[in-house]
Amino acid sequence: MSTGVPRNHGCRISDDWTYKGMKTLILENELLRVTVLLDKGSDIVEFRYKPLDLDVLLLAPGGIRNPNRGVLSAPSSGPFLDYFSGGWNEVLPNGGPAIRYKGAELGQHGEVSLIPWDHAILEDTPDRVSARLWVRPLRTPFFLEKVLSLESGRAVLTIEEHLTNEGSEPLHAMWGHHIAFGRPFLDEGAVINTPARQFLVHEAMPGYEPRRFQPGFTGEWPHVPAPDGSLADASQVPAYGDMQAQEMAYLTGFDQGWYAITNPVRQAGFGIHFDPKLFRYVWYWQQLGDVAQGYPWWGRFHTAALEPWTSYPTNGLNEAIANGTALELQPGETVETKLTAVCYAGRSRVSAISADGDVS
Repeated sequence: MSTGVPRNHGCRISDDWTYKGMKTLILENELLRVTVLLDKGSDIVEFRYKPLDLDVLLLAPGGIRNPNRGVLSAPSSGPFLDYFSGGWNEVLPNGGPAIRYKGAELGQHGEVSLIPWDHAILEDTPDRVSARLWVRPLRTPFFLEKVLSLESGRAVLTIEEHLTNEGSEPLHAMWGHHIAFGRPFLDEGAVINTPARQFLVHEAMPGYEPRRFQPGFTGEWPHVPAPDGSLADASQVPAYGDMQAQEMAYLTGFDQGWYAITNPVRQAGFGIHFDPKLFRYVWYWQQLGDVAQGYPWWGRFHTAALEPWTSYPTNGLNEAIANGTALELQPGETVETKLTAVCYAGRSRVSAISADGDVS
């Protein structure tokens, strides 16, 4: 609980909240409000730019649901998708469908994305607020901690993270930030700016069609062949209602680690800076125009996700180990990183996001 003096100005932080029975942390300043579900994987379920009252993140049609504490007992794909509410999810150590790793059954995007995290408020002043969050997964001996911070007068959230292997043997992991954007932010479409050089389109997947791009294509970002032979621009996110398509692809070849996604009509957007030596891939996932039928979307879903990951593809940890992209931590090893996320207005395109969250 915060021990700061109560106030209604400048930076504020509070853990006095619960939402649907889940402990909830709120950080805000004059420009930004960030809501974190401590009892659900530290999900960021609100990233709201206050001057426009615009939350850029996806809120799934089923809304936010509280997973029970035994959710990881089943290794099927169900738990993550059953409780997926959109927003910004932290994923470790498996990206993709359920797998078995060294005797541990890991569900889809398991295992830190649904379990409760501990927390402590570190700073609570009008100029700056911060909180430390940490978790130990149930089936793997990782320790993951992060510090979330906001400063007065800036629509910038910084996240400083440490991942440690507390086991006595080497451990592999896929580590990702599953950031999904939705309506109304995407209603008029969006433009993606990034210094990525290469674009890898996931191969054909049964039941995953129609696709925007030719499955299996590898080439330069952003121009990609479409299934009909025409050339598509992957940097353009179609407006809601303009296209019905699904896509799974990967951005890579980063000299600098950042991307920005901007609604050019509202001239507002979201950008993130990350370490491209650690997060070498940005997963590019789209469900456009309520196209996906059956479980779990039932023809009522429109999103574009851009997800910094250590590894690829979305086939699970064992495939990432086989292709050499899995992160490997030796006993006692710690990996440190920092992400900086920012909202901005008055721009239709972006040329750079700095490590401090400055937008060019």
